[in-house]
Amino acid sequence: METPTVDISQSEWEVMRIIWTLGPLKSSTLAAILADKMGWEVATTKTFLGRLVKKGALVTEKQGREFLYHATVGEQASMDAAATELFSHLCQMKIGKTLDHLITHVTLSKQDINDLQQTLTAKLPDAPAMVSCNCLPEGCKEEVHEE
Repeated sequence: METPTVDISQSEWEVMRIIWTLGPLKSSTLAAILADKMGWEVATTKTFLGRLVKKGALVTEKQGREFLYHATVGEQASMDAAATELFSHLCQMKIGKTLDHLITHVTLSKQDINDLQQTLTAKLPDAPAMVSCNCLPEGCKEEVHEE
């Protein structure tokens, strides 16, 4: 799967997560799952499917009287792109605190924690003493960002 170049809305993520989990699906199957999970009408699901096809995140394959929807972008690549996009809008000085907050408030497996520890240990020798602000062209002092 290719690296995504599509912007996926919150509701479209719900559709994509199901397709990534179950593989290619018919619109009727997706509509039934999303009616149960999100309370959506069939028309709502079809609207989001159409948008995702138009964006290039899904392709269709005619199967009888219905269409089978296939993802054209990978789940991990899409999550990575969404996280990179989000963090590109944050002050570089605050990203570490934001990551700490996320790690504190999400459930991680022992393997996830081990992987994170290894990544951080590998980054430590080359890490700067302080990360510069990127909010203003000339940067800023940390006290400007205090809450």
